[in-house]
Amino acid sequence: MRVVVRTVSELCITVGTLIVLFVVYVLFWTGVRADGAMDHQIDVLQDQWAERPARPAASAGASASPAAPAPYAAGKPFAIMYIPRLGFTWNKPVLENTEVSTLKKGLGHYADTARLGQEGNFAVAGHRRTYGDPFVNFPKLRPGDAVVLTDGTTWFTYRIDKGPYKTVPTDIEVIDPVPRKSGYTREGRYLTLTTCDPEWGHSHRLIVWAHLDSTQPVEAGKPAALRR
Repeated sequence: MRVVVRTVSELCITVGTLIVLFVVYVLFWTGVRADGAMDHQIDVLQDQWAERPARPAASAGASASPAAPAPYAAGKPFAIMYIPRLGFTWNKPVLENTEVSTLKKGLGHYADTARLGQEGNFAVAGHRRTYGDPFVNFPKLRPGDAVVLTDGTTWFTYRIDKGPYKTVPTDIEVIDPVPRKSGYTREGRYLTLTTCDPEWGHSHRLIVWAHLDSTQPVEAGKPAALRR
């Protein structure tokens, strides 16, 4: 009997240790690796932008129609997103597609949706928890908040109109060109952000919708939303 008790106790200790190590991995190590991966993607973008010839930039103004960007490469970064509501040091790379491997390195653009600044719905997904927790504070977003992106040539400032809205993962109409339940009734230049809910689960999705409020060339300096 003592041998059985001792064996069971040792197994419990071993299992408990493994659980603790797994939690540490999920909470800490994946975050460290993801932060490094996201920083690397931003470095890659900035190096590319420094080397490429400047393309014609969109003129400032809400009604400006930015020039169509080149096709995005699968799994590669093409823009940086800033959301002041989530902190003035918050910035994340946006990569093409929403594959698991892509979302480990930053935010992912739904490949079948509009490109940045263009007519339609530019839709982006991000993890709520793990892999850097990019959207951990997603519920803090409010109508009127700015979501600013740059492709190295132009600043794009979107303004949130609705959200966070809670729905189920099968509700794919939230990323339609004119998103269902967004309040939009006609075509425009929209942004949709999506993440998982609850914080440590994935039974539902949180959504915010925004419209393109203004654009300006990077040479004009940071947009007002990013100035402290």
